[in-house]
Amino acid sequence: MNAPSQAQITPFLDPDSETFSYVVEDPSSKKAVIIDPVLDFDYKSGRTATHGPQRLVDFVKAHDLQVEWILETHAHADHLSAAPFIKQHLGGKIAIGNRICEVQQIFKDVFNLEKEFLPDGQQFDHLFADGETFTVGSLHFRALHSPGHTPADMVYVLDEQKVFVGDTLFMPDVGTARCDFPGGSATTLYRSIQRLLAMPDNTELYMCHDYPPEGRDYQHKTTVAEQKAHSKHVRDGVSEQEFVKMREERDATLEMPRLILPSIQVNIRAGEMPPADDKGKVYLKLPINQL
Repeated sequence: MNAPSQAQITPFLDPDSETFSYVVEDPSSKKAVIIDPVLDFDYKSGRTATHGPQRLVDFVKAHDLQVEWILETHAHADHLSAAPFIKQHLGGKIAIGNRICEVQQIFKDVFNLEKEFLPDGQQFDHLFADGETFTVGSLHFRALHSPGHTPADMVYVLDEQKVFVGDTLFMPDVGTARCDFPGGSATTLYRSIQRLLAMPDNTELYMCHDYPPEGRDYQHKTTVAEQKAHSKHVRDGVSEQEFVKMREERDATLEMPRLILPSIQVNIRAGEMPPADDKGKVYLKLPINQL
């Protein structure tokens, strides 16, 4: 039986994209990781801002923490990553799952990116393999490949007691992530979720998103037991065949995320913008009739 984790976890909600970012700290060493930081982006004007990620920077500095890692659960389709801003102000290595190369290749083709952009993951400081472990002070992390939403999704298991699930699971009354992006698979997502639900019932699951139904506030945490008992999509008794049918039918009714086109172009570059043109201006592409 594992000793109780000493980690202190602080969630930060970005209300525009309904995304939770996390600062996870080890009180004994003052070392920390930041998970899924969000850059402010106004689609109408094409302007970025840093009000959201500045909250994380201010928190880390106020608590005198040392950031070792900036962890991405996947190449997000609903917000731009603020990882470079965090790294500039706090340090740390930007990391993601090693299957990001598949996503980079898919979207290099979709956006017809410059030949200098190589889909080899070199844009990130580190690519985690499935099952790879790392420590942050006295905290122990395990990276767990959880494809389905995209081919490259990675969840991060902390002290075998807490899991940052990315876009794999939502709160029980919301369900599960969509699987209709290029490279996604409802069958694969179901199997990834079963790996998580095989963990002990008291394992805490930390959401990347919450889309609360009317009548409740945003929540960032649930448990394996609560998912197994109450998830509207994957509670106990829901078969793989039933899930796949539901997920594929539901996905066929969903619109593309509002920020998918700008987000993916930036996030497959570890949060960096595309290279500037000969006049020093940066542009994002808008592919027509491809998604």
